[in-house]
Amino acid sequence: MCYQTISLSYVMFKIHVYYVYLLTNKGNTVIYTEVTNDIQGRVWDHKHGTNDGFTKKYACNKLIYYEEYQWIQDAIAREKQLKAGPRKTKVNLINSENPDWNDLSQDWYDE
Repeated sequence: MCYQTISLSYVMFKIHVYYVYLLTNKGNTVIYTEVTNDIQGRVWDHKHGTNDGFTKKYACNKLIYYEEYQWIQDAIAREKQLKAGPRKTKVNLINSENPDWNDLSQDWYDE
């Protein structure tokens, strides 16, 4: 009788998480939309003004909304959809999840 040994090897897959997020300034007058795979790092950058650009110029450093995606293509498509839409669509989205426009990242850092 012949026995065959079957070896199972498991391939580990890294689960990627991508975020579409919305930032605003202190007065909630500006809404900034972006995509990232490191939301805590990116929000920290915005809070500390490490990169010149729109968010630094308009002091957008308050995280008011975000969505998670497994696939970058889906996150980018959603980002483009939000950016192309009117402000009212973003305001309604924020109000549905975060009606007081609280900073969702307020407890993320030891500062």
